[in-house]
Parts: sequence; structure tokens; C-alpha cells
Amino acid sequence: MLNERLKLAVEAIDDKRAQQIVALDMQGVSPVADYFVMCHGNSEKQVQAIAHELKKVVQEAGLEIKRLEGYDRARWVLIDIGDVVVHVFHKDERLYYNLEKLWGDAEHVDLNEVLS
Repeated sequence: MLNERLKLAVEAIDDKRAQQIVALDMQGVSPVADYFVMCHGNSEKQVQAIAHELKKVVQEAGLEIKRLEGYDRARWVLIDIGDVVVHVFHKDERLYYNLEKLWGDAEHVDLNEVLS
């Protein structure tokens, strides 16, 4: 069974029309989290809307946000909800940092399985 926090996060950002959602299974690759989720918005306002929705959904589920960084600048917002870390980029920043390539050893999670 996939992680419930992963499902919650992917559904929340998908609801705000996050672009190119990617989930990486970081188990055995990084001690930081079990999953990294990456997406982007096309403007600062959309990046903030995605991050705000995720924060709201996580809090409504009674879960703790361990860290939230970058919200005010809305270029790269990091939301740590424990074993899932969500990276919400502005589209330009996502291309620049290219975390998918950096974490190329991690397996991609089938989002169809997460959203079903």
C-alpha cells in the first residue's frame, strides 16, 4: 500500500492544477524522506496557491507540517510533511534545478496508482 501522506499530497497539488507532477521513491536513496514530490506552477500566484492548498489539506488531516520554506518568494516552495517532501517550483526554477536528474537513482512512483 502506498503512503497515505503521498496520496494526500498528490491529490492536493493536483486539485490546484500543478504541472508535471512527479513522485520519486527515495527509500534507500536518501535518509531525508521516503518520497519526494515535484511539480511546478506557471506563476508566483499559482505556486503559492498550490502550496497553500497542500498546507490546508495537511492541517485538515491532522498532520504536522515539519517545515515550509520559500512561500513568500514563490520560486521554490518546500513543504515537509514527514516522510514526504513536496517541492513546488516556479516553472523557470524547476528547469534550472532539475531535481529529477539530481535524484536520478530514485524510482518514479506511478501517479495513476497514487490517484486511484
